[in-house]
Amino acid sequence: MSGVRVLVGTRKGAFVLTSDGRRERWEVDGPHFGGWEIYHFKGSPADPNRLYASQSSGWFGQIIQRSNDAGKTWDSVGNAFAYDGVPGTHQWYDGTPHPWEFKRVWHLEPSLTDPDTVYAGVEDAALFRSVDGGQTWLELSGLRGHGSGASWQPGAGGLGLHTILLDPTNPQRMFIAISAAGAFRTDDGGTTWRPINRGLKSEGIPDPDAEVGHCVHRMALHPSRPQVLFMQKHWDVMRSDDAGESWHEVSGNLPSDFGFPIDVHAHEPDTIFVVPIKSDSEHYPPEGKLRVYRSRTGGHEWEPLTKGLPQRDCYVNVLRDAMAVDSLDSCGVYFGTTGGQVYASVDAGDSWAPIVRDLPPVLSVEVQTLAPSLGKA
Repeated sequence: MSGVRVLVGTRKGAFVLTSDGRRERWEVDGPHFGGWEIYHFKGSPADPNRLYASQSSGWFGQIIQRSNDAGKTWDSVGNAFAYDGVPGTHQWYDGTPHPWEFKRVWHLEPSLTDPDTVYAGVEDAALFRSVDGGQTWLELSGLRGHGSGASWQPGAGGLGLHTILLDPTNPQRMFIAISAAGAFRTDDGGTTWRPINRGLKSEGIPDPDAEVGHCVHRMALHPSRPQVLFMQKHWDVMRSDDAGESWHEVSGNLPSDFGFPIDVHAHEPDTIFVVPIKSDSEHYPPEGKLRVYRSRTGGHEWEPLTKGLPQRDCYVNVLRDAMAVDSLDSCGVYFGTTGGQVYASVDAGDSWAPIVRDLPPVLSVEVQTLAPSLGKA
């Protein structure tokens, strides 16, 4: 029987949650790197044993951790994120007289085909790539060198590059999103980039049709239809049917169109999930009721999914990287909260149950669907 591995990054360590294909009983392994912020934790689609974690601390800086055995052992491999040979200094020598400094790696995106190739989005916004399993890194400087780069401004959470989407049908195409610069696309493997924000409307910038300056919270796509993009923006859920050339709003009947995560059903490209919160100043569910919303029509028409979720006095948040899906026949959906709960639905959102409670605040949730020999719990 196939299985599932849920990778959870938290404020105080990483956790690996494993179950068989029934997804009824879970083994909890962790914390790995207890006490450290694990901002993002993700496995390679090309090798189920290869895991990457973004480990950071205000005292000791940024480190990339790599496991070749599904988390049993780890190697610190991010020493290229260093200056003058000092690991974890948050500094990168980019040819200027002084090192450019960044705060943390927000997002790690392993290649779809090569376990040794992995991308890293950082704050302040830049994109790096490693082709040797994280040992050395090269900035894809065409992004930060884009003509609009000097005008990028941070959102409330910082100037973070938080979304990296790889097109499975075109290895030269990639989409990224930056808060609060907007969305960008490359069609030549990361050498050159251009903004893809036409149709986005944002308050607080002088030109409502500005090329950049939009606070994108998260983007998602379905592998079978990578030209269709979904976006949870700072206010508004958006959709593009032309690889980001234009966007239109699909917030429809949501109780609030403010939120952070968005994801797509593994087998139904028009089924999408969001978790609305009350507002940009009140980061908790409307009416204190934790509800995932599902659209089976690619937006506009939304239904609340509440079975098994707390419907009173719940004031947690779900962050942008804290929702994921598995690819089993009955698609599983998973999300983690700032209250330390990780919820799972084995029926595409119809019902929910907590896998684990009382973890540190959850920063990221990623899922690996495992072959039968790897899926025992």
